[in-house]
This record gives sequence, structure tokens and C-alpha cells, in this order.
Amino acid sequence: QAQLVESGGGLVQAGGSLRLSCEVSGGTFSSYAMGWFRQAPGKEREFVATIAWSPGVTRYADSVEGRFTISRDNSKNTLYLQMNSLEPEDTAIYYCAAGPRSVVTPKTYLIWGQGTQVTVSS
Repeated sequence: QAQLVESGGGLVQAGGSLRLSCEVSGGTFSSYAMGWFRQAPGKEREFVATIAWSPGVTRYADSVEGRFTISRDNSKNTLYLQMNSLEPEDTAIYYCAAGPRSVVTPKTYLIWGQGTQVTVSS
């Protein structure tokens, strides 16, 4: 079973940037569709972005479109999320996930990381 480990979270001021990473081990990374999700306190987990096994196919939530960029490096078994122009509303725990299809539905993803906290101060 593959394992996913996120890193790169932290505290940043509004308007700042962060890059999250998700390293995958124990599986065939290039065969997975990958996604980023987030969960704020008291809210349900929500879709952020997804990328197919083919790196050029991506999809974003409306709330992050134009500010966030998802990418993957299959040679490094690593998924990324570049987050620019961060807003306080982006504060959440961010999770990466692996699954068979590049979709927005969390339940489709079979393997999840433990999450990394992102806090955006105003």
C-alpha cells in the first residue's frame, strides 16, 4: 500500500505564498490520479485541485482557480500545490490523496496523507 506524506504548510500573511509537497512511497506514483483537499474547523473536507496521471490534465475548485497550481513530478514521486495570493479563507488542513480517477469527489480517492496545516493571517 502506498503512503503519502505532506509537507510545506505553515503560517503566512494574506497575499503570501506557500508550496505544499506530497511524497508518495510504496506504490506506482505515475499510475495514480492525485488530488488536494482541505478541511477547515467545523467544515466538511472540500476539493481543491486534481491532476491526472498525465501531468497536463488538471482541474481546480472555483475558489482557488487562478491562484493555486497543482503539478506532479513522476520521476520524484511527488505532488505539489503552489498557492499564491493566499487569503484567510484558505486556512485549513490540506490533504493529498491518490486514486484511480482525477475527480472532485473525496470518496473516490483510496489513499490519504495525514495532512499539513496552512494558516493565513489577515
